[in-house]
Amino acid sequence: MSKHSILVVDDEPHILRSLSFVLERQGYDVTTASDGEEALEKIRDQHPHIVFLDIMLPRKNGYEICATVKEDPTLADIFIIMLSAKGQQIDRERGMLGGADEYMTKPFSPREIIEYVRNIFEKAA
Repeated sequence: MSKHSILVVDDEPHILRSLSFVLERQGYDVTTASDGEEALEKIRDQHPHIVFLDIMLPRKNGYEICATVKEDPTLADIFIIMLSAKGQQIDRERGMLGGADEYMTKPFSPREIIEYVRNIFEKAA
């Protein structure tokens, strides 16, 4: 059985490191991207199972990336979790209407991340 793959996209290095560390310790294959163009390239090349996607990114924002992925039939099955410091209902709705499967507000705990990922893979099994 192949490892579950996860792409973490954020322009804040400490978030990339902390999410990668937590997820790799759980046995997941994790790659990272720090801007929107790099994220789309890795999504197309690697077709990860899950993408943790920050909204505010250089070169292409998370909403644009999400829409591009969900409109492409070869990528639409990728589970996208939007990450944002904006926790208002309107921000959450915009993310979900844009095609995100989940929306998480920063900061979040490692336990919360692990629980989200486990639930996603359990439902997919």
